[in-house]
Amino acid sequence: MKKLFFLFCIIAFNSSLIAQQTYTINDETLTLKTEVDGTIDLLWNTINGQYRYFIKEKDNTITELKNEKGTDNKYHNQYQQTLQKLTNNSASKVKLTLYSLKKFINEYNATQDPNYTFTDGKAVLKSRLGIFGGITNHRFLDNPNNIKSGKLSAEFEIFGLKLMTKHAGFASVKHNFSKNEYDYTATQIALGYRYRFINKSCFNIYGQTKFVTYTFSEFKEIVTLDTNPNIPVEIVDSGSALDAPFIFGLGADFQIGNGYLSVIYDSLFALLIDNKEQFPIDFSIGYKFNL
Repeated sequence: MKKLFFLFCIIAFNSSLIAQQTYTINDETLTLKTEVDGTIDLLWNTINGQYRYFIKEKDNTITELKNEKGTDNKYHNQYQQTLQKLTNNSASKVKLTLYSLKKFINEYNATQDPNYTFTDGKAVLKSRLGIFGGITNHRFLDNPNNIKSGKLSAEFEIFGLKLMTKHAGFASVKHNFSKNEYDYTATQIALGYRYRFINKSCFNIYGQTKFVTYTFSEFKEIVTLDTNPNIPVEIVDSGSALDAPFIFGLGADFQIGNGYLSVIYDSLFALLIDNKEQFPIDFSIGYKFNL
């Protein structure tokens, strides 16, 4: 175990060295990260709480991008003049931010090298709409005969904040149907979160939790009263409830066409509501459409 930990530390340390390098610029020794590597490179880091950006040319000349105030106490955007001089392209709309500088330099490098490729680092939200059918044994209710019934659901999922593609939020609406043996119906609205611990382009596997639910339910039961045992009486118990149950489940998506075939094993257990004794049976299968 100690050897594995030591090996991990070496790998992490080496990765850090690759990501950063020390430079001497105008008699100042700085450790900088390489954000863009091309005809010209973009280097940067936070130094003494201040973001500082540099351009490195092929001859290893390094120029800092500055935005200093003049005697009129206004910023003069010197970095735009530096960029225009280096690239012969107008930089009047470039902001002194990592995203804006990266976009400008990537676009310039692409004009200098036909094999240069890059991706836009701008955050993008993606969404999917899913329709499901399934079966449940009402994991969190008293169901001594373990009666199973059908259910239908719809889901709206949001995900894809670039570096957060493994994370997703979702809102769902589910309706459980009744059976003669167990006359329980419910409609539930839920908000949840899922984490894709395996996240490939053609499939993903995730864990999920529903952290807020609002449920409308109705339970009908035929009973006999001690006062008149020969006449069955129907008792109806209905109502609604807002809960924060943290219900956990597992799921998988498999790409088919312009969407995903989705299988979900829901309601494995909950943290803040009673988990009944019956083994959880709560499966759904459906299709998610990319929006």
